[in-house]
Formats: sequence, C-alpha cells, structure tokens
Amino acid sequence: MPTSPVNTRIPLTSFGHLITEVKKQLFGIKAPTSVELTGLRKYFNSYTLQGRRNCVLATYGVFAAAAAAYFMRRQNKKEPQTSSST
Repeated sequence: MPTSPVNTRIPLTSFGHLITEVKKQLFGIKAPTSVELTGLRKYFNSYTLQGRRNCVLATYGVFAAAAAAYFMRRQNKKEPQTSSST
C-alpha cells in the first residue's frame, strides 16, 4: 500500500482541509495573517472561517438576485399578453 508524504495533524473532514494540509506540508505555503490581508481579500478568503462564510453568503445572494430578476421579468412578460376580445 503506498504511503503519503503528508502527515495529517487534523481530522480531514472536507476536501478543503486536505488541500490546506497539502499546501502547508508539501509546498510550504502558509496561510496569511489577518494583518497581511487587505481590501476584499480581508473579507472574502479561503483561509478563515469568516472569509469562507462570506463567500458562501455572497454566492447565495447572487443566486437569489438572479432568481428574483428572472421571476420579475417573467411576470412582466405575461401581463401584456392578456387582452380581452369583443
């Protein structure tokens, strides 16, 4: 059975945790501190739980706005078609 050069220190409950561990151990990439993050990277990043949460909420917001725009446009198209014939 092949062995992995990555020694896991945390339980790997998700694919994101696995990628983080591989970056740390194989490539020497460490997560930046909150002082190093500036601009939108401070609020939308994959290193902190708050940053991940903000990315998820922004994605849900975009989907909700797109669905609302679709249904509003669809409703506006139906209204002019109703005409009474005499």
